Amino acid sequence: MDSLILKSLSDLNIIADKFLRLMRDKKVFAFFGPMGVGKTTFIKALCNELGVVEIVTSPTFALINEYQTGKGEVIYHFDFYRIKKIEEVYDFGYEEYFFSGNYCFIEWPDKVAEILPENVVFVQMIENEDGSRTINIR
Repeated sequence: MDSLILKSLSDLNIIADKFLRLMRDKKVFAFFGPMGVGKTTFIKALCNELGVVEIVTSPTFALINEYQTGKGEVIYHFDFYRIKKIEEVYDFGYEEYFFSGNYCFIEWPDKVAEILPENVVFVQMIENEDGSRTINIR
């Protein structure tokens, strides 16, 4: 397991860059952590480092947002917080996204654990007492 420490928001892009370098060719990430820990904020920083040219927002109501980089690459951002049953994910054809070879950032993956691909990287975000965040990666 690898860990990164995010001491303040001013370090966000530096930590996002380190994360992506550490992950090399890995593309599917499942982000765990309580509401408010900074999952979406970190995903925004990752998208920024990957060159996304549009505004990155939480897909809480849409379930999935699709972003494009300046190079025309596609990144998928999922938020499964509001799903009630796994069939909702089957209905939009999750396989097409998860197995596309594109970056997939998944929030609230515990709700879809049974369909996560084998190569998924688990990212646990923890808020520390001093306000910093520990990002555990396995």
